[in-house]
Amino acid sequence: MPNHGSSAAPRTSPRAGEVAPIIPILARKVREVEAKSNRGKVGPTNRTRFQVIALLVRDERSRIRDDSALSGNTRSELLKRLDGIATILARIAARDTSLLSLLDSQTQPGPSAQRMRNEWLLSSGAELSEEELQIKAPAPARTPVVSASLAQKQVVPAGVPKRLKARPFAPPVFPSGTSPAVGHLSGWDLLEPLYRSFEQGAGGGAASMPLPPSPRIDQYSPKPLELMAHQLQLLESVKQGHRSFLLADEPGLGKTAQSVIAASVAHAYPLLAVVPNVVKINWAREVSLWTPRRKVSVIHGDGRDVDAFADVFVINYEILDRHLGWLSKFGFRGMVVDEAHFIKNLSSQRSQHVLALADQIRRSTPDGDPLLMALTGTPLINDIEDFHAIWRFLGWVDAEGPTPRLRQALEAIGRTPADRAFYPEARTAVVDQGIVRRVKTEVAKDLPARRVVDLPVELDDDLGRSIRQAERELGARLAAKYRALTASRSPREGWDLDIMRHVAEGELEASRSASSGENVFTMVRRIGQAKASLASDYTAQLAHSVGKVVLFAKHIDVMDTAERLLAEAGLRTVSIRGEQSSSTRQRAIDAFTTDPGVSVAICSLTAAGVGLNLHVASNVVLAELSWTAAEQAQAIDRVHRIGQEEPVTAWRILAAHTVDTKIAELIDAKKGLAARALDGSDEEIVSTTTVQVDALVHLLMEALEG
Repeated sequence: MPNHGSSAAPRTSPRAGEVAPIIPILARKVREVEAKSNRGKVGPTNRTRFQVIALLVRDERSRIRDDSALSGNTRSELLKRLDGIATILARIAARDTSLLSLLDSQTQPGPSAQRMRNEWLLSSGAELSEEELQIKAPAPARTPVVSASLAQKQVVPAGVPKRLKARPFAPPVFPSGTSPAVGHLSGWDLLEPLYRSFEQGAGGGAASMPLPPSPRIDQYSPKPLELMAHQLQLLESVKQGHRSFLLADEPGLGKTAQSVIAASVAHAYPLLAVVPNVVKINWAREVSLWTPRRKVSVIHGDGRDVDAFADVFVINYEILDRHLGWLSKFGFRGMVVDEAHFIKNLSSQRSQHVLALADQIRRSTPDGDPLLMALTGTPLINDIEDFHAIWRFLGWVDAEGPTPRLRQALEAIGRTPADRAFYPEARTAVVDQGIVRRVKTEVAKDLPARRVVDLPVELDDDLGRSIRQAERELGARLAAKYRALTASRSPREGWDLDIMRHVAEGELEASRSASSGENVFTMVRRIGQAKASLASDYTAQLAHSVGKVVLFAKHIDVMDTAERLLAEAGLRTVSIRGEQSSSTRQRAIDAFTTDPGVSVAICSLTAAGVGLNLHVASNVVLAELSWTAAEQAQAIDRVHRIGQEEPVTAWRILAAHTVDTKIAELIDAKKGLAARALDGSDEEIVSTTTVQVDALVHLLMEALEG
């Protein structure tokens, strides 16, 4: 394949009268990529598809224009079909602007893109020469940690230059890269088979690497603290030399403590911890608690108060961009990313900054094997490809596929992805790189039970009636679209679920871009507003009878209503919201956990659903629903965690006779992504978007029945 995508067209053998047999293949592939894009996710494999489609559209357009054997009408028709494909590419790139660089004719395709291009051409009947079939490695390009656009934003805390000068004889760094393995998997695109190996589950096998036995005596934690057996097992693995972990323990099992002490065991100082803003101060406390001899410095704003001679540096995602310069040169020997699902979107700057720093730390660590830990109880939210950014952070894969250590393990299987038996062994090979997943029912058997109790409430006021009317109008609108698409069908043929989903997906796409009018998102928000007073009343009753209560809501106006009504009921409250500074948020948490006079913590479902320890309460009120089971579980796990001594009850307030009850039913029935990928279950994998579409299909069915 000369020049990595040369416009020189291969000779083709037309199939079934098709003048340009590659065009139907490109049309099918671009629709597959668009479908992924519509669900908000263009992962690595589909990015490669996007690039290959663009390359082949460009090549085919040149070939058609230069082919004198084609009639004018045929040429126009073929170019029109290619323009249609190009239009879809432009639409996809408009949603994810990081794809625009792949449309540049100067962008060289990597080995995976070259192999994919050849496969598609061969399947279209093309005849490729030996030179064209040869996979060429593109010139290596190292992306700088600090891009030109960020250079002006960089800050350097005052003490950092002194720290760097204080270690003029730092140990030398030797290249640690291993040559890519050449074996029977050479030429295979392995990323997609690896995702599929997790999608298929493992017949009941949990995705957790073998760990050493727990020592009988805890020699890691400072007295009088004591670690649990599952925490000690991970630290034993660190002691034995393992250095990269996706620590995916269920929320509440002490992941922060494990990572803090792991740095001590591995002598991985200085250590960088990148964390959500909401837990920044709590992280500093955990460092001081579990490793009291180590100094911790929290980076705020421009870092004016940074102690450059600290052992552990804690920074939040939001300000990482302005500190990339000095962080990349500081000589960190370890890095922890807390709530690592935050980096799942490879096109986001947040993800790119984290990955660039991790690459730099790998290059600057003398043995090339720093301590890298990704902490998240919910590594998968919407898509199995959510794994990719975390795997890249840990150094298990890069943009092209597995890095040498994982590739060597895959080669040792002795099979290829064409063999069904490859997949469970491939999953094990990835797990053994460092996935650790424990669930509460296995390792914290003494943790009290938890349950979710639904409390249906009647919305019998004007707002409730308007919500039900809006639901009927939305259902009627969906039904009209469905009937228009099925006008030629016989009633005896019944309903077409595929067309129903097509109608629902179109409505969902329109709802996301709508600036006004009634849609599923505005309707769900209005339901939350209508439930606010009822949820607040029930919270007040609980607080008077059982003590401290945590109330979760999704929208600020619902939180405001709860705050006002609970104050009118004579209860002191604190709020934990996304716009607060970390110090303000921590004062609110401390007041709730230590002040007997504070009865209720009113928390944002998105901003306070991670990293907080609120086990001083045992009752949770969910005033609004999330679109995912994971987000709901994260909220409940702020209370149901190590240290909880009472059974935990989550009271879920549902608006009866509205779509609210259907959404609750859907998220309960479809929790399968993490269960299948990590816990080996056979549950169905369903994304956030699928729940939203199913809710709209429910409204459509009700309208058709009515």
